[in-house]
Amino acid sequence: MFGIFRLFLASIHLVVIDAITKELAVHYLKGAPSVSLIPGFFDLAYVENRGCAWGMFQGHVWPLALFAVLALVVVAWRRRDFFFLEGPLWVRRTSAVAECLLYAGIVGNMIDRVFRGAVVDFLSFHWRETWYFPCFNVADVAISSAAILLVFLSFAAPGRKGKC
Repeated sequence: MFGIFRLFLASIHLVVIDAITKELAVHYLKGAPSVSLIPGFFDLAYVENRGCAWGMFQGHVWPLALFAVLALVVVAWRRRDFFFLEGPLWVRRTSAVAECLLYAGIVGNMIDRVFRGAVVDFLSFHWRETWYFPCFNVADVAISSAAILLVFLSFAAPGRKGKC
């Protein structure tokens, strides 16, 4: 039970970090030109995303918020199917980190959709003026990192072969 409590606390901390960074972006970047931190590579730029990843499904804020709630409930309810709760210690710990990151990312962006009507993105990577990666935020980093960890575990962790 203590493990679940620690997972919850870590997720809450990440949600708070996400909320603080988004609030800073709203306060300092909204309506202002982007701020170049690494010229030709990394900027802080305010973007309101009323869709989901890479701007898909623009204008569908409430269906996306409801989908986030549903995803959160399903992942929490079926956590044994999604995460590696057995096996060597490194597998369980890596899976716990992935679980924490996934919950925090989902909740962080869901809070924005519900209370702002859009997700605030502000991290902008690009290559000079020729290629731009879509802007993202801390919650997006958490979700993407969780996905990468779970893919890694699906290949590297012993056991669970053929189980999805």
